[in-house]
This record gives sequence, C-alpha cells and structure tokens, in this order.
Amino acid sequence: MATNPEEPSEERQRRELEEIRRKFTEVGARLGSAFEPASPQNDDQPPALPPPAPPLDQPARPRWQWLGAVALIFVLGTGLGYLLPRSGAGAQPAPSPPQPSATTPAAPRTSTAPRAAVPPACLEAARRGDETIHLLMTNVRDRRLDVALKAYTLASQACRKEASP
Repeated sequence: MATNPEEPSEERQRRELEEIRRKFTEVGARLGSAFEPASPQNDDQPPALPPPAPPLDQPARPRWQWLGAVALIFVLGTGLGYLLPRSGAGAQPAPSPPQPSATTPAAPRTSTAPRAAVPPACLEAARRGDETIHLLMTNVRDRRLDVALKAYTLASQACRKEASP
C-alpha cells in the first residue's frame, strides 16, 4: 500500500478501504461461512480455525490459597471472640454481698456438707461399664464383650441394691 503524498486523501482512503474489503473477502472465501454447512467440493481446503482461547487477564487462585484465607478468617474471628467481653460476665457488675449490720453479731458458719460415700459395688459397675464401652468402641465383638457385659450387669444390680435406702 504505497501512498503518494500528492494524491488527495479521499482517494487514498478509498483505495485502502477497497484493499481491506478484498482481503476480508479472500479470508472469508478460504474459511467459509460459520452459518452455512461446508460445501463438499472444498475438501482440499484446511478446516476452520479453532475458537479462540479465553483471555488470560488474571490467573485463577489455587485452592490452597482460598482454604488458607478461610482458615485465617476463622482464627481471627475466634481470637476476636475471646477478646470481646461475654454477654453474661462483663455486661453487669456483680452485686456486692449485703453488709452485716453492726447491731447483730455475725454467727460463725459451721456448715457441714454431707460427704457422699460411694459403695464399692458402684465403683466396680463404673469400671465394668468403661471396659464394655471400650470393647464396643474398638469393635471387639467376641466372647470378651459378652463377659464384660455380663459383669457390668451384675455390678450394676449390686450397686443399685447397696445404694437404695
């Protein structure tokens, strides 16, 4: 497309436009139409170009980065939850105990809390129950489980007899 500077600009634009149209026509004839089926006489021509790939503006973030971000948000939220005052504990000041009056002498506190005495049969029942649960959790389903379950049942019945008034 050599242009002569002496030519009028309108003539030069017209020639460039004609040349562009001609090139588009040639390319269209080579590729064929996207809206019409391919004609059978054009078997020697190469197939149409594959569709263009999507633009690579920004690569996708790896999944581990997303998981890291979620974990970081969780940890920060948990830490912030521990730092903020709780609704029941810090919202209201605890009421002070009433002051004893000066006219009434305070009686010394001599409260005796009843001490719970656990019968030995109940301790044995708890131990046998723990053993049975352990066998069930470790998926031991043989004679050992049967023996442990019977021992727990007998210890539980003995505990009930000793603990009842």
